[in-house]
Amino acid sequence: MADIREDLECPICLDIFTYPVTLVCGHNFCRNCINQALRRKVLGRYICPQCRKRFQSRPVLKKNTNLSNIAEQFRCTKQRNGDSTVLCNYCDFTFPAIKTCLQCETSMCERHLRNHNRSVQHTLIDPTTLENRKCPIHMKILEYYCTVDDSCICLSCSLAEEHREHQVQPVNEASENKKERLRKFLETMSYKMEENEKKVQNLQEDMRKIQEKANVVTRRVHDRFRAIRRQLEILEETLISDILSRKEETLRSYTDHIQELEKCKEELLKSRRHMEELCNMTDPFSVLQEKQSGGGGTMDGERRRKELHNAGGLDGKGSLRDDFYDRQEGDDEDREREDKKVHEAGDLDECLISAALHAGLADIMTGVKRGIYVSESLDILLDLNTAGNYVMVSGDLKTVSWSDLNQCRLETPERFQYCQVLSTRNFSSGRHYWEVETSESGDWMIGVCYPSLDRKGVQSYIGNNHKSWGLCKFNNEYSAIHSSDVSQISHYVSSQSFRIYLDYEAGQLSFYELQGPIRHLHTFSAIFTEPLHAVFYVWGEWVRVKS
Repeated sequence: MADIREDLECPICLDIFTYPVTLVCGHNFCRNCINQALRRKVLGRYICPQCRKRFQSRPVLKKNTNLSNIAEQFRCTKQRNGDSTVLCNYCDFTFPAIKTCLQCETSMCERHLRNHNRSVQHTLIDPTTLENRKCPIHMKILEYYCTVDDSCICLSCSLAEEHREHQVQPVNEASENKKERLRKFLETMSYKMEENEKKVQNLQEDMRKIQEKANVVTRRVHDRFRAIRRQLEILEETLISDILSRKEETLRSYTDHIQELEKCKEELLKSRRHMEELCNMTDPFSVLQEKQSGGGGTMDGERRRKELHNAGGLDGKGSLRDDFYDRQEGDDEDREREDKKVHEAGDLDECLISAALHAGLADIMTGVKRGIYVSESLDILLDLNTAGNYVMVSGDLKTVSWSDLNQCRLETPERFQYCQVLSTRNFSSGRHYWEVETSESGDWMIGVCYPSLDRKGVQSYIGNNHKSWGLCKFNNEYSAIHSSDVSQISHYVSSQSFRIYLDYEAGQLSFYELQGPIRHLHTFSAIFTEPLHAVFYVWGEWVRVKS
């Protein structure tokens, strides 16, 4: 320690370095000390105070970082030990001691220690002051340890009445015993630290898996929504194309019908003009027989006769038929039917378009369920053969209600003694979910169980055994229960609608409340060894399986 201190002392102030700097010659000084020394020149030059080397110009001062750190650590150690440098008793306290003798009660430097070791074999310890090692009553060295009072005592104290019947050990022996206890405690502490480290690693691994799973599910959701958007776009394009196609087909039928009507109109106009000509004739004989004359008149008469014949106004001899107007009325009726047919066939069928839209959306939703959730809401029916005698089951096997009257059902091994009922179907694989609705008042339990669950006794209640798992409501408090181990639901539950989600292979049963945003309530983790039935308990009100 003395050698270290010498290396850390400034040659000018003879104290521990403060912000040491180095000259070009390699000597170190406190920055303030060397600045004061360099203010004076000798024969016009700067001089190193230690080696007397001269410099033409003021030397550059560079901080010695390593030396500064060492000096600071030495200073802190010295302060922490309360300036614990122990000096040699034989050197008039001018040189630091390296050992202290408990028998001689003196501290010695290296030179005096060599002489001491040649004479006797005393107990030597690191240099220290002995004031705190002496008995304040007898002023003797504390050589013993009282295990009852948990204190160090001297020889006189050990013989005194207050310690006479106490278990007393030499200080060294007591120290070793305490060290042994500390070693065992350290082993236990090390084991606990290893366990904690393993738990931290496991939790970190779980966090990593959750993060990876969240990333995978997020990507799947993004991909699914991109696919849904693309499918919606395709469905929109298909429906719009179908509407446009139907529009073109409809307009084409209207155009064709208009052309037919225009043609009919022209024929009627021709027949009308010819009839007007006949009406304007003054010669009855001409009107009746319309005799032909040569030349153009003959051709005109023949042409008119054919037109009128085609229009239905003349018989085979060129005369007007008696049923002409009846036939005209029949043609009008045919045209009206044709008009109606065109209108009915040509109108856009919105119901057909809506049906196509609904079918397309249903196909998209089916793909969504298969693509990410791979489960569908189940149609759960209650098994009347398992219902207790103080519950009623609705005709559609969807609702179980509490009854204060005994239903007097036939006693069978499958029937519950208390107010419980199972579902008819069971689950031995896959992912499934079903939803239930509960009354606002009353108590209930919902969950799953093995078919081997006891049907009588308190051990048959949901969660009161290792064969059932349930979500319970009692006295407006919600909890999850399995093997009689109750876990309170921490947040406020305001919903009367719940979803039960079962992943058989993964061994997970989860409960969610559905009012507002879906919230997770509790998840059980288990290794399922039997098929599972949905199970329901009611007291005071009802529970209904949602369709």
